[in-house]
Amino acid sequence: MFALAPSALAAGYRLEAHESVGSTNALALERAREGEQNKLWVVATQQTGGRGRRGRPWATPPGNLAATLMITEARDAATAATLGFVAGLALGDALAAVVPTAKVNLGVDGGHAGRDRFELKWPNDVLADGAKLAGILLESSMIEGDRLALAIGIGVNVVSHPEDVPYPATSLLRLGAKTDAGELFLALSDAWVDNMRLWNGGRGLAAIRERWLKRAAGLGGAVSVRVDGRVVRGIFETIDEACRFVIREDDGSRLRIAAGDVHFGAVASARA
Repeated sequence: MFALAPSALAAGYRLEAHESVGSTNALALERAREGEQNKLWVVATQQTGGRGRRGRPWATPPGNLAATLMITEARDAATAATLGFVAGLALGDALAAVVPTAKVNLGVDGGHAGRDRFELKWPNDVLADGAKLAGILLESSMIEGDRLALAIGIGVNVVSHPEDVPYPATSLLRLGAKTDAGELFLALSDAWVDNMRLWNGGRGLAAIRERWLKRAAGLGGAVSVRVDGRVVRGIFETIDEACRFVIREDDGSRLRIAAGDVHFGAVASARA
């Protein structure tokens, strides 16, 4: 069902595919500790013990996509963390390639002409019509030789989405898209190569940031962020050079946030 794009094969990427695993991230890091080399994709048709951000469960029933890329070339944790933005762009490119006519409204507030159908929510989600379509989770481990192994997990609701979650969620099938996990992964492995080349070991982060901002959900609108036990409200102004979330508070001050839960628009006051 799963295969790498010719561009990924030519760039030295490899594939390990499974019917069912507990967690593709956990398996990818296990492979790194066992001595597997850089550029390994671990993909499964079902994931029974997947995790989202902050340890939240992420279910992957059959038909959805659970994929993890294991790399060992990032030099430090701070630089490696920016690969989440590379992953968001690659997934956005893949979705645009395989779902050219999906019935997707634009923007978190129900439709804005000229915006991408699939938007990127800081730090690592992909939205469609304001609902969560995909999540990205980065996990790391130190391996032999004091090297950093990074697992970049990508979960996409292809044919189904969770109903018992405290946020809107959707799937490609619900949006009217006729594609499957294998087709989407093929496009993702291709799009990853181009975006990874642009990132260029972190040297191309400015270009990644510029591309990401063009697809950013909620940019310029009201936002609230729960961080360090408190709620910060204001305007989502940008992401800075380190890809931190920049919020302009009511008094005009700017706060840069490295991690936090983001809510947009009218939900900002109610949910955060």
